[in-house]
Amino acid sequence: MSLKDQITEDMKTAMRAKDADRLSTIRMLLAAIKQREVDERIVLDDVAIVGIVDKLIKQRKDSITAFQAGGREDLVAKESAELAVLQAYLPARLSTEEVQAAVAALVTELGAAGPGDMGKVMGAAKARFAGNADMGVVSAAVKAALSK
Repeated sequence: MSLKDQITEDMKTAMRAKDADRLSTIRMLLAAIKQREVDERIVLDDVAIVGIVDKLIKQRKDSITAFQAGGREDLVAKESAELAVLQAYLPARLSTEEVQAAVAALVTELGAAGPGDMGKVMGAAKARFAGNADMGVVSAAVKAALSK
């Protein structure tokens, strides 16, 4: 079963359970998927859907930070609930140590040396770690590997 099919089934389950918060989050995710499919006239695969989920999770984390700074605990709770629903659709993430080891191997493989090769390494890293690692952690690992 594809990830999109799983999300659709989860939406039906949330409808039957009358879980309005979960339902609205899943509908928002499906709307984002459909929007991209219509805009680009393609059918998204699981990797692209994970990318959309990742983007939505980043937006939720940024919103939570902003709402906490503004003292809006009601909105923090809402965004945190959405974040929990979205995280269920991500595959298992690599640990920081695994990312650092894989980035070191990637730098060696590409023959990168120095901060000038950051773009080349990050491009390859995005393709290799798509959906499997937090790109912030990957970026930090690349910077550390290239500064040695």
